[in-house]
Amino acid sequence: MADYAPRTELTTHRVENQPAPEPERDLWRDDRPLREAVSHFAPDWVSERLAPLGQRLGSAEVERWGEQANRFPPQLHAFDRHGRRLDEVDYHPGYHALMALAIGEGWHAVAWEREHDGGHQAHVAALYLLTQAEPGFCCPITMTHAAMPVLRHLHGGEAWRARLLGREYEPAAIPAWHKTTNTFGMAMTEKQGGSDVRRNSTQARPVSSPGSGEWYRLEGHKWFCSAPMSDAFLTLAQTDDGLSCFLAPRFTPEGQRNAIEIQRLKDKCGNRANASAEIEYVGAWAQLVGEPGRGVPAILEMVQQTRLDAATAPAGMMRQAVREVWNHVQKRQVFDRRLADQPLMQRVVADLEIETEASLLLAMRGARAMDRTADDEHEAALARLLPALAKFWHNKRCPAFMAEAMECLGGIGYVEETPLARLYREAPVNSIWEGSGNVICLDVLRILERHPASIEALQRELNLARGHHSAFDAAVDSLGDRLTASAERLQAEARWLAQSMAQTLQAALLIRHAPHAIADTFCTTRLASASPIFGVLPANAPVPAILERLKESV
Repeated sequence: MADYAPRTELTTHRVENQPAPEPERDLWRDDRPLREAVSHFAPDWVSERLAPLGQRLGSAEVERWGEQANRFPPQLHAFDRHGRRLDEVDYHPGYHALMALAIGEGWHAVAWEREHDGGHQAHVAALYLLTQAEPGFCCPITMTHAAMPVLRHLHGGEAWRARLLGREYEPAAIPAWHKTTNTFGMAMTEKQGGSDVRRNSTQARPVSSPGSGEWYRLEGHKWFCSAPMSDAFLTLAQTDDGLSCFLAPRFTPEGQRNAIEIQRLKDKCGNRANASAEIEYVGAWAQLVGEPGRGVPAILEMVQQTRLDAATAPAGMMRQAVREVWNHVQKRQVFDRRLADQPLMQRVVADLEIETEASLLLAMRGARAMDRTADDEHEAALARLLPALAKFWHNKRCPAFMAEAMECLGGIGYVEETPLARLYREAPVNSIWEGSGNVICLDVLRILERHPASIEALQRELNLARGHHSAFDAAVDSLGDRLTASAERLQAEARWLAQSMAQTLQAALLIRHAPHAIADTFCTTRLASASPIFGVLPANAPVPAILERLKESV
């Protein structure tokens, strides 16, 4: 965001050779790879709906909201001045402005409004753009979006489902039924189990008769509660029939504050705009969702959605970082040459661009699969697998990516005035959310074991790109051979397997949908002779053609 008429003539020196802040941008118009990806995968209406969003998100006002939401993190108000419990979380107005923008345009609901008609692709592309305004506020957008598959199992849940689709953001702490639009959070993790939710100790006691849609009282704790200001939370608790899924509203059926006590907000490394809380249920009211003892299958329907979002966020963050780098190197001179004209810097920036495009295509391909699950077995098989693969791999690449992008700016990249410091702190979180790396890799193995059609679908996708690059063909053959290994060996090599599957699929998508310069260089540098650092490209790499992708084009 540009400040008005800053002084350049200072007491001891003149400020020069410093890149000026970018003017207002259009995140849709200026992102050629995104526009191409949407045109490849999505119906025409998706582009038409995304174009105004990209223009709005590139404004100075929205940039300011993102900066403020991150700089002034949420504050917990557990009690009022008289000692009565409130359990409220206060946010900066910038945060609420971002929430109102996203919900007002229906990006939390579009996947269900246009289900099987490009809705998931619209949601993923929008999240990719919204992340570039501020990643933290995207958590409640994701949680709300992902709640719909679970709410479909709630007996008598028509009103909740209708309010999820609303477009009037209302942050006030009032009963959900007094609003036209509700937001949803999630509370699953407990101290003693972590990802092993079957060790959860929170207990649920029926108020009257047990059963789907009936009211229970919850007793226990949650080590992590995402989006604690939400109107309702999907949570797990033990019943006589085993671990079950519940909807816990912020207010009781009588309109009183529910006994969900926020113990504290997590003091996190990054993700500062978003609140994550530790909570206690002390007789909290909650409705049973679905059948008793079927909590894990119910909540996994939500997790499948959130994992794709957790795979999309790093792609959006990478795009924002590359844009900052590109602006800097074009305007900064070192050793009498623009950084953008120096071959070594060109190779670093080109390599970052390649990674960004590969991540975007894989996220969009996952969204397309989700859009077609109803009537296409091949797509349904891919939809089981791709969110986990993309979530694992994109988030393994993102922290190193951000470190490299920060280095491109030099010392100024390490200070808070630039977005790179914020992005660097943000980079690890999506790797941890919705299952850390090992958990995701083991889930991939379970998918392959229980759904062999997913392997066949992946191989079919890869075979569509055969014959265009020798390194790609060799990688596909190697992957096929490794997939025949014993279960014990596969578990030990699960990380290699997830990485290989993700990268070969990225390569296949680039071969089919990206320029040859991008696809061929990806295959050479990721599949043939991989380096642990960015910028290690072959001598004959088509760097100018890759950098051309960063130039604005309508």
